[in-house]
Amino acid sequence: MIPHTHREQMGCSATPVTQRRIKTARALATALFTGIAVVEKLYLLSQLIAGRRFRPEISTLMTHRCRTAILCEREASSLRVLTLNTAHGRKDNTHKIVQKRPATRANLDDIAKILKRERPDIIALQETDGPSAWSGMFDHVEYLAQKADYPYSILGEHVKGKRNVYGTALLSTAPLQTPESIKFSPAPPTFSKGAVISTIRFPGNHSIDIDVVSVHLDFARKSVRKRQAEELADRLLSRERPLILMGDFNCEWTSGESTLPFLTRTLNVKAYRPYAQNLTTYPTSDRRLDWILISPELKFIDYHVFHDTMSDHLGVLSEIGLAI
Repeated sequence: MIPHTHREQMGCSATPVTQRRIKTARALATALFTGIAVVEKLYLLSQLIAGRRFRPEISTLMTHRCRTAILCEREASSLRVLTLNTAHGRKDNTHKIVQKRPATRANLDDIAKILKRERPDIIALQETDGPSAWSGMFDHVEYLAQKADYPYSILGEHVKGKRNVYGTALLSTAPLQTPESIKFSPAPPTFSKGAVISTIRFPGNHSIDIDVVSVHLDFARKSVRKRQAEELADRLLSRERPLILMGDFNCEWTSGESTLPFLTRTLNVKAYRPYAQNLTTYPTSDRRLDWILISPELKFIDYHVFHDTMSDHLGVLSEIGLAI
């Protein structure tokens, strides 16, 4: 019988049992995604037979004005922005449904402390909850706004049931003007995704209005992500303002998928060092899924991923200035 260390030296590091487990896991993953694809195709076919067109919807928008927040306006000619998938307040725990309300509040308190430490002007959140049974039955966006001293916030309710509400959100130190919430066209069996959009005045130059967006794209299928990107681009092009587009895009620049190149080309926006190898935002799979894209009228002054544990995603913070 060959000793374990000798087997590794011979290049046989995986035992037959391990190999079978790997094959089983791959087969299950293949079956899962095949099933998802079949359900999607059947759903699309049923809608086409019924004569229905696919289009994004205007979804419910919850606005908050936090009267107790401390408004700390800074004299600056740049904008500090941050994007984070909050994972429904579960931090990096296995699943939110096994987590009690005090733990959820404690996790959000940790996020609020980091937001107060970094003091971004605009925060884009994804997978963030309104009052939901699985995450404590309280509004996470309003809670974070109060704890981190942000006077303005909006939540786009892209998934809304009797006891579960969540979507994307924006927190801001400045008024959020002309807010809009978009729910992308259905893509079963995965849950609805969407974006929230608002307009702000650029610090130090009140003659310039820019649109800021928090977006979340589908995690399972690149075909769905591309369709969602097309729906988002159609909506944003009609607004005709400089743009900061942030969020969890669930895809990379270097994977060969066309979603990010499509958005940068269509919306005339740019990414910070899209081929960089040291900007991973989803440590579990060592991928860069969270992005900040900006119009040519703007420039990146600073950009970094910070490694405080707030979620299964890492936060991305950037300082943005005017390029004109």
